[in-house]
Amino acid sequence: MTKEVEHEITVQAPATEVYRLIAEVENWPRIFPPTVYVDHVERGENQERIRIWATANGEVKNWTSRRTLDPEALRITFRQEVSAPPVASMGGTWIIEPLSEDTSRIRLLHDYRAIDDDPESLKWIDEAVDRNSRSELDALKTNVELAHAAAEVTFSFEDTVQVNGSAKDLFDFVNEADRWQERLPHVATVRLEEVSPGLQILEMDTRAKDGSTHTTKSYRVCFPHHRIAYKQVTLPALMTLHTGYWTFSENEDGVAASSQHTVVLNTENITRVLGPDAGVAEAREYVRTALSTNSRATLGHARTYAEQQR
Repeated sequence: MTKEVEHEITVQAPATEVYRLIAEVENWPRIFPPTVYVDHVERGENQERIRIWATANGEVKNWTSRRTLDPEALRITFRQEVSAPPVASMGGTWIIEPLSEDTSRIRLLHDYRAIDDDPESLKWIDEAVDRNSRSELDALKTNVELAHAAAEVTFSFEDTVQVNGSAKDLFDFVNEADRWQERLPHVATVRLEEVSPGLQILEMDTRAKDGSTHTTKSYRVCFPHHRIAYKQVTLPALMTLHTGYWTFSENEDGVAASSQHTVVLNTENITRVLGPDAGVAEAREYVRTALSTNSRATLGHARTYAEQQR
């Protein structure tokens, strides 16, 4: 039995801009809270296959979807190739309708079936689809409306070290985060759960320069031996978003090991955390320095480890 549901929301943004944000999947971890990471498997002119890692009811799932993009009609249809249990099949359509020059309606349609049409499973899917659709549309509304204003508070940066070693050893060092407590001085404790091969939940307590510790939780997607992408889900007061990735690229001198971060600042907390005179520039500098310090420390220890393995 196939079930069909529809959710909708009205946003203060032009329909073409809303369509673009949904069409360009690299935006998804930034605009959809459940999405951890998305990449392309195949890309044609209007057809593509994408892999998605996302949370549903507190569990991380991943699947591959086929999408058909129709920029003229402002429609995107999607269909999961192999769904994660208890879902037997899942598909739907994004429809963007212009209401005025700067207002549009987003309609999100889903159709799905449970494995063996099991009523308990169907109830689980109903709840997950309803919760995720509402949170996706709410987030989309917030992020689309902030998109033009958020340019100032959204930024990305990258730190890179050159290593005389192998990409595999560098990847192993970052992948084996359960050993960071003994390998990295700034990490006090670590809890690492590998949900399935290459999909991790990482919780750790990190020491700051002043001796205080703070806890972070991230979902990580690992691609041996060249990339580890993550999305942080417990955020410090100064950030509303933090995503990033580690990359290990072989070159003629060895390997370039990089740590990339994308951040959206939480402007409401700037003066509370940094004092009454602080603004966006001070918050950017503070957050970048804090993240860069830890990344560079990790990259430095990874380099030592990889060069010792030679």
